[in-house]
Amino acid sequence: MADNRNSDPIDVALHCARAALGMMERHRIPPYPENFSIWYAYVNGRNPELTAAIEEILRAGKRFSPEINDTLYERFAAFTPDKAELREVGQRVEEAVGRMLDYLSHASQGTSNYGAALENFSGCLSTNDPTPGQINEAVAAILTETRTMTDLNRQLERRLASSGREIRQLRDALDSLQREASTDALTQLANRKTFDSVITQAIRDADYTGRPLCLVMVDVDHFKSFNDTYGHPLGDQILKLIGRSLVETIQSKDTAARYGGEEFALILPETDLEAAIVIADDIRLRVAGRRVTNRRTGETLGQVTLSAGVAQFVAGETITSLVHRADEALYLAKREGRNQVRSERELAPDRI
Repeated sequence: MADNRNSDPIDVALHCARAALGMMERHRIPPYPENFSIWYAYVNGRNPELTAAIEEILRAGKRFSPEINDTLYERFAAFTPDKAELREVGQRVEEAVGRMLDYLSHASQGTSNYGAALENFSGCLSTNDPTPGQINEAVAAILTETRTMTDLNRQLERRLASSGREIRQLRDALDSLQREASTDALTQLANRKTFDSVITQAIRDADYTGRPLCLVMVDVDHFKSFNDTYGHPLGDQILKLIGRSLVETIQSKDTAARYGGEEFALILPETDLEAAIVIADDIRLRVAGRRVTNRRTGETLGQVTLSAGVAQFVAGETITSLVHRADEALYLAKREGRNQVRSERELAPDRI
């Protein structure tokens, strides 16, 4: 999300700030900094995806619950890695590569000098009857250049080894920043931003190839009650458990994401509806089969269950349409008693 502090004149910034606070008050949204940053950006109007997401919530008449607020922040603000950190790592990579080029240039100059010395020696030997003094002088020059070349090679080896280590460290730092930008910190699944990117590409691929694509939306049953009863730390353990269960069930071509709050999503390319239902039910059974225990007290807290909805992509449809059908199937599973999987085939026509 763009940093509007440096782009808006003071009068515009004040207008946007007042408008954002007014809208937050109307929708009973706590004026926390994270919430304010989202609504300021919405009023500012420079992020079309954020605008579309909020307007979709408004049209649906949904309440801006803490979960929805957190999801908006995670999706449009929190996923962005620190730009200063990225610039610093990028600059250090450029400097390290520049040093390596300097080392190689210096070594190349040494090689040229050594070649010139060899040519002089060869020229000396090819002359008619070189004197002993000429031969000794040529040999001495060769020995000097050989020692110089040996020293240069040793220096180059040390410098290249040092630069290689530095570049590997910088590469690891960039990989870490990339993981942080695309991963949910708690569950280590793909975050909402990554979900949006992957589902967009998956739909393009399915449209192009004609191969099936399914989306599974998963929600933890009675999660709020569990959190209220046992506290957020144990609630976080439940979300981690579900994250592990998703990863253990899916294949490498699939993507498991934390969609927001206690809701998860599975993107299943090259998977039809029947197979996706089986995968979703495998996950449901895997989670239901585990007993949750308070590690500190040893108390058994009971069973955690999931509800899931499955939908298959229809050629030409939008992401919103696909997510809507999977969500409606999920809500059907909730209405019919939870701890079950429902698909789009079971939806009433007015729910599709």
